[in-house]
This record gives sequence, structure tokens and C-alpha cells, in this order.
Amino acid sequence: MAAQGKKVTIVGMGRTAVAAARLLQALGAKPFVTDAASAEMLAAGRAALDELGVAYECGGHTEAAFADAALVVLSPGVPPNLPILARVREAGIGVLSELELAYHYCHSPIIAVTGTNGKTTTTELLRCLIAACGHSVVLAGNNETPFSEAVMVNPPPEYMVLEVSSYQLESAVRFRPWLAAVLNVTPDHLERHGSVEGYAGVKGRIFQAQGEGDIAIVNEDDDWAVDMGVPDGVEIWSFSQRECPPHGLWLSGDLICSGSKAVARRSDIPLLGRHNVENGLAALTMMCAGGFDWDKVLDGLRSFRGVEHRIEPVAALDGVDFYNDSKSTNVHSLRAALESFDRPVVLIAGGRGKGGDYGELRDLVRQRVKMLVVMGEDAPAIEAAFSGVAPLSWAADMAEAVGLAARAATRGDVVLLSPGCASFDMYENFEHRGRDFREHVRRYLQQGKEKAART
Repeated sequence: MAAQGKKVTIVGMGRTAVAAARLLQALGAKPFVTDAASAEMLAAGRAALDELGVAYECGGHTEAAFADAALVVLSPGVPPNLPILARVREAGIGVLSELELAYHYCHSPIIAVTGTNGKTTTTELLRCLIAACGHSVVLAGNNETPFSEAVMVNPPPEYMVLEVSSYQLESAVRFRPWLAAVLNVTPDHLERHGSVEGYAGVKGRIFQAQGEGDIAIVNEDDDWAVDMGVPDGVEIWSFSQRECPPHGLWLSGDLICSGSKAVARRSDIPLLGRHNVENGLAALTMMCAGGFDWDKVLDGLRSFRGVEHRIEPVAALDGVDFYNDSKSTNVHSLRAALESFDRPVVLIAGGRGKGGDYGELRDLVRQRVKMLVVMGEDAPAIEAAFSGVAPLSWAADMAEAVGLAARAATRGDVVLLSPGCASFDMYENFEHRGRDFREHVRRYLQQGKEKAART
């Protein structure tokens, strides 16, 4: 890893690649960035690299990009089985992920979280709890702050919290967090990993380099997580909403317990939904395993207000509440959102599907959904899955969807954007989709106020 004076080729030109280039520059290396996308699609990355004075290429990966490279670093979105990478490895050039690169230069104990759903809420909660205990902490990884950027914080924080995706873990070899948790595993990213078994195997890599003195935290209620191998010498803690685990925290009625001892209450977790109880239990188990001040942990827990785009309260009018759950990008997260409400739901769903079985939710939709508004590429599949289960309308865009949903809702109802799909058919990302929802809710409510004022 002695990078000074050496060429290091970075594959990919997103936010993470730019951060890796900046880190390598700081180490005295000579980064070069290559991306297969067109120059037009990479305008933001090219501008950032131009500002750094880093050379790059667009529109394909040339042999010259890898010639004389001492190391190749992969951005999370880059498959490790690209044909050109096989030739790079045959030439004896090391290939590693950005996660591994940044890990080598991280000087803080790492608390890492992976799982299909709940990573962002759990890591944001961990950051809140650690800060409430009076410690400096940085949150990075599969979010707006790349790990390579976080390791350049000076002085280093007392703790580094990482949200870790399967894309980041599939090339991980030496990455060794002090505390590591797998929240859950449901089918996702199967186009990349091939099967649920393959996907779960990649998630389990978060534990593979742990050793004596490290702690693995698993969801006792998730069979995939329970079956993941943990190296000998690693202490295992668990959390559960069903039963008392051998070592960890569990929910007993309204009490959160360690063994038979109550240590908190369900009501201390100020978030809607059973899935957020799971997220809260995971974070609390990690804090307990890490030996943090428990009274301060609970103070931080009670002050936590959730995360943007995760069942986020947006507005209320005439007894109707509007919620933004744009982060719902698969069937499992849509289920979790619907189960969070005991009131009639007017649901806005749809986008680019991930191949999940919407039919699994027929009974839940029949019980909870007053009306369904569908939009996006997978609207036909959603309509087919819920035909005859709930009244359904089609919307061409978010403005129409919000209007249809708001007009269908009456006092006591919830208007919920929980797409159950990716956003890329209509939006840059789920954040863009959530902001668009909020804006159209704001406009709809403003129009209603103006109409009421005129009458």
C-alpha cells in the first residue's frame, strides 16, 4: 500500500471515485480514473477531477489506463468480474475495492452495518447515540460521505460508523470492523449477485476478517443472518423481536430486555413500524456490546427523529397525514411501510422493479390500502398483482399521483409514497424522487389553501 509516486487506476467516476482520487493524491500517488460511460453522463465527476488535476478517460476502459499501474481501485458500482480486470490480475497488478483502500488508512475503531433494509436508519441512529455519549464520530460509506473522504478527517474521530453495501463487500478481503452487524437479508441486487444465496454470502463477508476482540451482531429472527459464518474467537451478540437470544437484546412486550432484565422500553424508540424496532434493537445491541454509557445511549435514542425519505412525515391537512418513504425500493421495504400504519393508507407505488413478487403483499394491501396509485415502469406488474384487491388508478408523473392520492384521502387516512421499486426510470435516485413528492404535496396543499381563501 505504499502509494507515493505510483500510478493508481480507479475504475468508476462517481462520488466515491473522486474521494479515492483525493485520498491517493494526499498520499502522494498519481491517480488515473477510467469509466465506461460517456463524457456527457459524467459531467459532475469530470468537473471534480479537473479541479483536482487528475487525469481520466471516458467511454470505455483502455489498456493504457491500466498500463504501469501499481494498483487498481474499484468503485462500488463496478463489477469485480469485468473482463479487463482479469487481464489486470494476470499481469500481477493488485485489484481492491475503495472500501479496502480507505480501511488501510482508517485510524478509528469501525462500527459497520450491512443488510438489505434499515442500514441508513441504523447507522444514523448509531451516530446519534455515540455523539450523545460525548464521543466524536463520523458516518460514511454507502451514503453521501465516501469512506475515502472520511479517513482524511483530521484529527480522526473516536469512532467511524460505516453503512456498507453488498457492492462494497463483494471485493472485501482485509476489511475488519470492530463491531459488525447484519440486519436482515431479503432478495435484492440479484442481477449482480445471481441468487439470494450469493447475495447473503456477500453480506456475510462483513465478518470474515474479524478476529479476537471483535464483535459480530446478528439478527436472530433472520435465518440468512443466523447462518452466516463468524470466525473463531469473535464474540457473537444477537437481537430479536421474538425470543431471548443467548447474548444480546430482545423485545418482550413493551420492554427491551437483556436476558430477563429490562433495559429500555419500546416507546423509547421514537420511530414508526416494526422494522424500526428491528433497527433500534440492532443499534442498541451494538452500543451495549461496545460498552457505551447506557443512560446517555437512552437519552440519545429518545431524541432521535429518523431519517429523510424513510417514512418521513411531510405534511398534514384536515386530518390527512402525508409520508415520504421514497427509500422503499423493494417489496420487503414496502411491506414494512404498510405494516407501520394502523390507519387506512392511500398508497403511491411503482418505479423500476427489482423482480420481487408483489403478490406476497396481496393480503396486506387488502387490509391496509384504501386506494393504490401506480406509476413508472413496473405499474403494469403492480396492477396485475393487486387486481381486485384495492381500487387502483394510474398516474403519469408525481404531480398527478399526489393529486389522485390526496383527493382520495379523507380524515384519518395516510397518503404514503412507498414505491417498492427503484427510482431510475424517472429520477436520478430515491432522494430526487422523495424531494419531488414533498414539493408536489406542498403545491397541492398550497393550492387548497388558496382555493379556501377565495371561497
